[in-house]
Amino acid sequence: MSEINVQLKGGSPVPVPASATVADALKKLDRDLAKQALAAKIGGREVDLTAQLDADAPESEQSVVQIEPIVPQTRDGLEVLRHSTAHLLAAAVLDLFPGTKLGIGPALLDDPRYGFFYDVITPRALTEADLPVIEKRMKQIASQNLGYRREEISKAEALRVFGEREEPLKCELIDEKAGEQVSVYYIDGSPFIDFCLGPHVPNTNKLRAFKLLSLAGAYWKGDASQPQMQRIYGTAFFTPEELDAWLKQREEAEKRDHRRLGRELDLFSIQEDYGQGLVMWHPKGGAIRKAMEDFLREELLKRNYGLVFTPHIAKRELWFTSGHEENYADSMFSPMEFEEQEFRIKPMNCPFHIGIYKTGQRSYRDLPLRYAELGTCYRAELSGALHGLTRVRGFTQDDAHIFCTPDQIRGEILACIDFAFHVYEVFGFKDIKVELSVRGDDPNVNYLGSDEDWDNAEGALVDALNSRNIPYTRVEGEAVFYGPKIDIRVEDAIGRNWQLTTVQFDFNLPKRFQMEYIGEDNKPHQPLMVHRALFGSVERFFGVLIEHYAGAFPMWLAPVQVAVLPITDRVNDYAQALADELRAGGFRVEANLRSEKIGAKIRDAQLQKVPFMLVVGDREKEQRAVAVRERAKGDIGAMSIDEFKEMARRLVETRALTSN
Repeated sequence: MSEINVQLKGGSPVPVPASATVADALKKLDRDLAKQALAAKIGGREVDLTAQLDADAPESEQSVVQIEPIVPQTRDGLEVLRHSTAHLLAAAVLDLFPGTKLGIGPALLDDPRYGFFYDVITPRALTEADLPVIEKRMKQIASQNLGYRREEISKAEALRVFGEREEPLKCELIDEKAGEQVSVYYIDGSPFIDFCLGPHVPNTNKLRAFKLLSLAGAYWKGDASQPQMQRIYGTAFFTPEELDAWLKQREEAEKRDHRRLGRELDLFSIQEDYGQGLVMWHPKGGAIRKAMEDFLREELLKRNYGLVFTPHIAKRELWFTSGHEENYADSMFSPMEFEEQEFRIKPMNCPFHIGIYKTGQRSYRDLPLRYAELGTCYRAELSGALHGLTRVRGFTQDDAHIFCTPDQIRGEILACIDFAFHVYEVFGFKDIKVELSVRGDDPNVNYLGSDEDWDNAEGALVDALNSRNIPYTRVEGEAVFYGPKIDIRVEDAIGRNWQLTTVQFDFNLPKRFQMEYIGEDNKPHQPLMVHRALFGSVERFFGVLIEHYAGAFPMWLAPVQVAVLPITDRVNDYAQALADELRAGGFRVEANLRSEKIGAKIRDAQLQKVPFMLVVGDREKEQRAVAVRERAKGDIGAMSIDEFKEMARRLVETRALTSN
């Protein structure tokens, strides 16, 4: 084959030599696009620009190779950029600290704190003072315009190469993950070589806006019994302007860090003595959680969900039936034995809801059935992956499962989407992005269900989004093996994106559990099953809320809604009686009866971010009144107790986000 026809999506085919690279082909198709490209996709597979086309050539000369360039300002482009920058970091560390052993260095796209990391074991422990030195060396290497070069070698050759370089961790990865052929990457002119699938940018000159951020401890594979490493975190963007804007955002994010605010506001704790990743909700955090859960349960009942409660453990056989033992065993805590039976603590609630469904014969007239549970699950997350409330080992999912007939599915999906958008409105999230995750072309993924099942499910999701005029991004290959899904991301007060809601089809569990309903034809049929979580997990959502509000929760959520502050000890009895009256009216109240100056009491309430402070003295006691201070506005004047209660009750009942 001397020539290959290539085309851009929607473009006309153009012939190029069979030996041409992807970069050569892009130059013939669109020279401006070729200059921008960082890598490309051919048949859904990501490749370097230096890849030769004949490796992906179709059997028929009349067929066309479709090339999709991966360009800046896209999610795929950002992943390529950050992964390449992680390699640049490793090259700089190897150059500055000969004898360094390398671990892994992935791009991070869904963590708003970082853009990439690399785990290393250096001859001496690194300190924060080393980061500017490493970053300077990275910039020097980048300016040399060195090429990223991929080679395909045998597994035996890869083990020999990394063995000679005394890279035991890389050898371990190759042993575990590699097939007969291994792809390795070099940065020409540097001591760097890595076992990696790629792709990468064509040369280091593409990396112009990066910053090293911090050091952390890490264990190899997150296992405390494995070698201890140092993790170097950094981030990278396409332009210096984007990097500068992100760094300013990061400075604000540090002020809003939920771990710090959780401690300062006495909301929760995670204590080493009780176990990493296990959250203790303190009374103030518990008050917020109750308000969140009360709101959610109220909305669930309005939407005709049945509230269910299920055990925390189940016989191990259940997890074999569900497929968790086969597919998720590494994420589950070890089995426990009792009376010659094995049990597992639950990582998910789904099988229990199926068990409730199967307690009786179901008719099409019974459907849809909607079961909802705030169910606590447990997953064996590695210690290196844990982070405050956003990555834990014990968490409560606002889980729901919907069982319905095919003709009901569109309405159920629409209801899930509407429910999610209502939740975001109530909590004050305005910028919402939707992703539709569908099947990809990876032959290694065994998608369950027929093509017709997948087409119908995807069609139902698309139809629901379109009927609400909701824009969405279609993400190929991101669907899990048992069905397509909708993921919803929200932007917080300082512009960071968080993935929270999921609406997920499941072709797997109804079949595994042999679920049935009797249809209009009086024959058994398999129901459709949809998983739906709005908060995602209560813990993660709470962590996001703390940072979104910077700890200054709106009145309806605030752990202490009102602080009663007597000016002198003479009116402590009035202050206490007022606090009792407000508490009896359903408000969360604290009275500060300490013998301190009123300025100190106000300052303490401000630090605790209490929405309203009621200052009372002799005059207020005599007139049965209060002098009201609002957290953001300061003094807003005197009013009667009844006037204040009416104003406060209105803010709580409407779930107002501000006191305006």
